[in-house]
Amino acid sequence: HVQLVESGGGVVQAGGTLRLSCAASGNAFDLNVMGWYRQPPGKQRDWVAHITVGGVGYYTSAVKGRFTITRDNANSTVYLEMNSLKPGDTAVYCCVAELSAGKTKYSATYTMDYWGKGTLVNVSS
Repeated sequence: HVQLVESGGGVVQAGGTLRLSCAASGNAFDLNVMGWYRQPPGKQRDWVAHITVGGVGYYTSAVKGRFTITRDNANSTVYLEMNSLKPGDTAVYCCVAELSAGKTKYSATYTMDYWGKGTLVNVSS
């Protein structure tokens, strides 16, 4: 089993930067994909970005060019650097992980193998 614990959320002004971290424990070395979903207030969750064990990152169009996902395989940790934040980025961000080989994108309803509890990002205007 794998546990995912996020950190780094908080309140930031529009245009600012935040860096989220997610540490995996347990059988973390079997993870092929690690990434992030987010759920804005009153809306459904949606896929944000993910990165393969080989270091290839994929992004939803809404964050491409502003967010960067990286991964430290030795420490089973994934990061999400969020720049030029907008009020529309306000959401609970959940770390996710998948054992199987990655796709180029994931649907909002896709069920990843593992989910963290989430960390709140609040972007004020």
